[in-house]
Amino acid sequence: MPRQVDHEERRRRIAEAVCALIDERGLEGATLRDVAARAEVSMGAVQRCFRTKEEMLRFALAHIGARITGRVRARPAEGALAHAVTEVALLREEHRAEARIWLAFLAQAAVDPALAEVLRAGYEEFEQVLHRLLAEAGAADPRREARTLLALADGLTAQVLVGRLGAGEAEELLVGQLGRAVRGR
Repeated sequence: MPRQVDHEERRRRIAEAVCALIDERGLEGATLRDVAARAEVSMGAVQRCFRTKEEMLRFALAHIGARITGRVRARPAEGALAHAVTEVALLREEHRAEARIWLAFLAQAAVDPALAEVLRAGYEEFEQVLHRLLAEAGAADPRREARTLLALADGLTAQVLVGRLGAGEAEELLVGQLGRAVRGR
């Protein structure tokens, strides 16, 4: 009897392989051959899951966004806003690989409309979560503050990755802006 293949699990495994390779070598390092080897599947299996490399990259980007969003949403209500903002910024050492991967995708999305579309959807989801939490916290303009915090989080991620700021200093800046957003100043 033929073995049943869990296609969604295989797609996730391939996405993890893509992300690991991007973390190590950058976006151009995620070749189909290397992805197949890292995921421990054949190139044919990768091609059955994804028609093109671009489709595979879009799926991997959405996969990273879903992981971050999952962590943001997993937090209990108390402290959820500060947790959400710091999770989105990817400042902690354990999220440094995700930060490198996210920024590699961000750079490519500037010239790749299909990746930009996936990235915009991820940002929209993050913004909705922040908007809801800011509204619950009493922010005067939760939509504007959500956008401000999201833009600041991205900028701070880049500053930490290149070594201009330490993670602690970046988190202080982010939490300070969050405090101003909630106090309305």
